[in-house]
Amino acid sequence: MKTNRDVTLAELGSDEWLVMAADNSGGIGSLPMDTVHVPYPVVAAFGARVCAMEVMAAGGEPHTFLIHSFNGEEAWAELVKGTERTFGQLDLKGVQITGSTESNMKMMQSASSFTMIGKATQGTLRLNCTPPHAKYAVIGAPLVGEEVISRHEDVLPLSLFRRLLTTKGIYEVLPVGSKGISHEMEILTKSSAVYTCGLPMEKSAGPSTCALISYDPEHRSHLYKLCGRFFHELMKA
Repeated sequence: MKTNRDVTLAELGSDEWLVMAADNSGGIGSLPMDTVHVPYPVVAAFGARVCAMEVMAAGGEPHTFLIHSFNGEEAWAELVKGTERTFGQLDLKGVQITGSTESNMKMMQSASSFTMIGKATQGTLRLNCTPPHAKYAVIGAPLVGEEVISRHEDVLPLSLFRRLLTTKGIYEVLPVGSKGISHEMEILTKSSAVYTCGLPMEKSAGPSTCALISYDPEHRSHLYKLCGRFFHELMKA
């Protein structure tokens, strides 16, 4: 088993791999002491978004989704509803949803955990395949907390994310997490070179509200046209 980017790979043999990604949500939901008050379908929709994006960007096909809820029995159906909404936006069919609810103890703050398990072959894995001549861009904007709701028009649409995975000229897609664009660029480029764009480079991207792409420079105009205002080119400082 090995960890690569924000996914964990487990070799099954016969050229098959498990591709796993997880996400947690704390203090976000409908309980009295939550920091961000949103319905549980929204919590699960974004949790499923992060996990599915990570697995799919790495070349995995989502298979099973686990929900661990500490929000009371009544929240389960709402969490499943939000999960299914995200799967619909990603055109994912047949993904099994399972998990567990803490029903013995009453919580004052919401806590939820999500895990996606997918499968891939060596040929479909999309990791460490960016050549030296590649260029880089951020698609979407880093947003966190209330911004995810109030600035939803700046969030990378899942329909566009799906297009990026199959667009000619793109080498890798890497969802940005809580450590920000600069951290993910170090992972993608395997260097400490400093890159900049018109976005805050260290800011959390919350539930993967943006993603990095590495791409063939010859395809820049097409990618810019495809992504429109979501496209932010990264340049070496």
